[in-house]
Amino acid sequence: MSVRIRMKLMGRKHRPFYRICIMDRQRARDGKAIEEVGFYDTSVADKSKRVSLNMERVDYWLSVGAEPSEKVNALIRNVRKGNWGTAAAPPPMLAPKAPEPEPVAEAAPAESAEAPEATEVAPAEGGE
Repeated sequence: MSVRIRMKLMGRKHRPFYRICIMDRQRARDGKAIEEVGFYDTSVADKSKRVSLNMERVDYWLSVGAEPSEKVNALIRNVRKGNWGTAAAPPPMLAPKAPEPEPVAEAAPAESAEAPEATEVAPAEGGE
């Protein structure tokens, strides 16, 4: 499988917004992505906030042979140099929570509530 790092066009007319995605080479530009690793918003005035990339994931995909498009390669270089953009921290891993052990209640001393004594029933007289 050949993988590319591309920009997927989102947003609306005259307000483009791009998601930087890991995609199979044969998928359409705006098709289903394997993973989304960042975004690029062209309409933000502050250049330091235009690009956000999860560089850990980008480096992983580059190490396994993903090829960035020309525009994405330029964005990656600018983020690494610190010219503009931010390397977003990866989202926290959501590990399943271990069940909390139930608190052990201290054993209360057994109360001496004696059971009522069983009374014997006397046999009826005059029987046999």
